[in-house]
Amino acid sequence: MRTVRELHRDILRREAKKGRDISELQEAYQMDCLLHPERREKRDGPLDLSRKKEMDVSADVEAVLAVLAEQKRDVYALIAPAFMGQFGVPVTPGRVRAAFKEIGFQGMVEVAVFADILTLKEALEFDRHVLNETDFQLTSCCCPVWISMIRDIYGELMPHVPGAVSPMIAAGRAVKKLHPDAVTVFIGPCLAKKKEAKEPDIAGAVDHVLTFQETKDLFEVTDIHPEKLGEDEKEHSSMAGRIYARTGGVSEAVRKTVEQLHPDREIVLHAQTADGVKACRQMIEDIKNGDRKANFYEGMGCEGGCVGGPKSLLPKEIGRELVNWYGTEAVYETPLENPYVIELIEKLGFYTIEDFLEKSDILTRNFSVKN
Repeated sequence: MRTVRELHRDILRREAKKGRDISELQEAYQMDCLLHPERREKRDGPLDLSRKKEMDVSADVEAVLAVLAEQKRDVYALIAPAFMGQFGVPVTPGRVRAAFKEIGFQGMVEVAVFADILTLKEALEFDRHVLNETDFQLTSCCCPVWISMIRDIYGELMPHVPGAVSPMIAAGRAVKKLHPDAVTVFIGPCLAKKKEAKEPDIAGAVDHVLTFQETKDLFEVTDIHPEKLGEDEKEHSSMAGRIYARTGGVSEAVRKTVEQLHPDREIVLHAQTADGVKACRQMIEDIKNGDRKANFYEGMGCEGGCVGGPKSLLPKEIGRELVNWYGTEAVYETPLENPYVIELIEKLGFYTIEDFLEKSDILTRNFSVKN
């Protein structure tokens, strides 16, 4: 059976034959906060919460502050791909990571790395199941509104939905598998993620969900100013995972990965996207009525995708531009090139393609469990 690492090496060889310099693709730094947490120095002393009495913070922020103040368990910040620029233009990803560590988090994990892992899974699922012109796949596991719409209203289409968890849940489950006593805190622009984290078949992966606004409050109440901090620059995601935050990003990520898997594939990925509940409903109705113009359908509940989420701190147009820019800054274009993806998949216990597709329960939902 072919291993995931062999596939990774084959892709690098193929890219090298195209004349691409792959030396940068082979350089990998350990994801220390996940794989080697013992290397990080612990915060000295308790949190300074002297400003807390001046602020009215949400119950979720209170809960996270309480866990951090205890200093008894490692706390991980799992930040959504839409985070680029949300805390101000000077606040780079490295400064956001430094801010979380300054507060007392074990580290910051970009959920985009797990979007990478799920992109690879969806690309392999597409390659396995879309074999003729009538086959199709419904995607965007990252959007709980889209998934709930199909599950609750259009249940007959569920066989076309790969049973993948969202990148948020994948990140939470992975952290807890590697560090069972850890506390996981997801940070993003979406209110629906608070409900998703409590759904019966996936509850327990993510302990707390904060919006970007609540995270801004967290920085304020702890007197942390990310824009004044130094860079803690350890980025591990590919372009594919980073662009999940905007409409069309999932489709583009999976399409590029499928093309890299099989450049000569006869049936290529043709995507159709919809953002906003109304557009998603119309796209599903068209599919039901046989009006299918694609074989890969992506739905996003918010206009613009996650960057248009109700708790985004930026206009969706600016958020999209920043997400696209961050995507172009990635060293890796797809998860197949990303050594961190391969390393994480192996750390989670999956070595062959077959195991990754068929036995990766940590990445799979049980949609038969009712909400």
